[in-house]
Amino acid sequence: MARFNFCNLLHLAPDAKRLWQFEAKGGSLALTREQRVPHTEALPGKWVAKNWSSLWQPKLNIAWLPAESVFLRVVELPASNLAETLAMVELQLEKFSPFPVAQIVWTMHVIGSRTAPVKGEAGPEHLQTVVVVIAERKGVEEVLGKLERDGFLADRLETPMLDQLEAVDPKEDGAWLFPLSLGGQSAALVAWWYGGALRNLSFVTLPTAGERAKELQEQLSHLAWSGELEGWLTAPPKWHLMADPVKAVEWETVLRAAVNEPVAVTAPPPLAELAGRTARRAASAAQANLLPAEFTAQYRQQFVDRLWLRALAYAGLTYAVAVAIYFGAVGMLGYQTGRVESAVASLSGSYTNALQLKMRYSILQERSQLKYAALDCWQLVAQEIPEGITLQRSSFVDGKKLSLSGTAGSGDVQKIYDFYDALRKAKLSGQPMFAGGEQPQTRQQGMVLSWNFSLELLRSEAEAQ
Repeated sequence: MARFNFCNLLHLAPDAKRLWQFEAKGGSLALTREQRVPHTEALPGKWVAKNWSSLWQPKLNIAWLPAESVFLRVVELPASNLAETLAMVELQLEKFSPFPVAQIVWTMHVIGSRTAPVKGEAGPEHLQTVVVVIAERKGVEEVLGKLERDGFLADRLETPMLDQLEAVDPKEDGAWLFPLSLGGQSAALVAWWYGGALRNLSFVTLPTAGERAKELQEQLSHLAWSGELEGWLTAPPKWHLMADPVKAVEWETVLRAAVNEPVAVTAPPPLAELAGRTARRAASAAQANLLPAEFTAQYRQQFVDRLWLRALAYAGLTYAVAVAIYFGAVGMLGYQTGRVESAVASLSGSYTNALQLKMRYSILQERSQLKYAALDCWQLVAQEIPEGITLQRSSFVDGKKLSLSGTAGSGDVQKIYDFYDALRKAKLSGQPMFAGGEQPQTRQQGMVLSWNFSLELLRSEAEAQ
């Protein structure tokens, strides 16, 4: 059960398609959905289709084969494991099958076991009752074609008749009739239980007209004679009819007249319960089913191919969305850039004019500062120049450097240095005026001493910063 999370079972009934869905809960399968779909409508794809979720939530699709497509045979074999039982059945297929072995698909179902009575010196023999299910490959392929057109890719093909047999409880010795439809004709599956084991399975048909009871009596008599010849029919059978009220009305009267015996009528399990029995049996079954192996491989490959195609489609869609988002973002950024460029273009004239005005203002401000700085320097020079020192030239270099030169007497060298130190230490409004400079340079020319030195204007550096 743990291998599957969901199990879908499809029944192609004459009036409509019946679909049941079971979900694995608590180690069993519980019915969660049931739907009746007209033959003219499609099956709900979300139920039966397999997609990516089927990889981690496996889904099992089961279909019931029509009763007319299936042949049932009962055989008793020594009790053994599954592999040996399959091998024993395969050795006898030619005897069981109504068709050539190459033209059939088959499976089996163990329906019970018993211990045979002791014979002579041999010990008791443990036997198992096996129902061999045989279907013509051509008919199975036709059913699969119908299912494929409905979008239902089956994982297993089953027959509900096995579950009808399992529903008989207790299994009293006698004959059990299960009415059904064979190709539109009223028929019944007859199961013979004797000695605590299922002995035979056969079909009988009910004529639509004529002496229905007499024809049914002949068919049942032939089956009884076969049981007597095989040795398992050791007493007159008790007759049981498992049918719904509608079919019970039709069959009970004819059956009583045919066998001239009492008939015990019991209600069959509802279709939903029968579907649940099939789903649980199929989900836990290990042996092969009636679905040909090549169809299993084909459906598996189709599932893988479908996943790849969907993955490629999703990848292409994701890429297309990403490209659309990219181009949308590029377009939006381009639009915003255009707006900014337009705004810049509209502001460029006023911005350029503002820069020109700012530069003009800076130049005028610098000129004003230099003018006042020159006047301050002249004031300091006039205050600090000693007697006997003549100033011949003064200049500003780059508006930051004050250069002075002149003449003095040959013995006034110290006065020149004192003049330099006085200017270097001079303050204006409590702030130093100069930040140092080049030491005085002197040159003797006869009785005249030429001198020059320069000072860095501290005020101009502060204002420039």
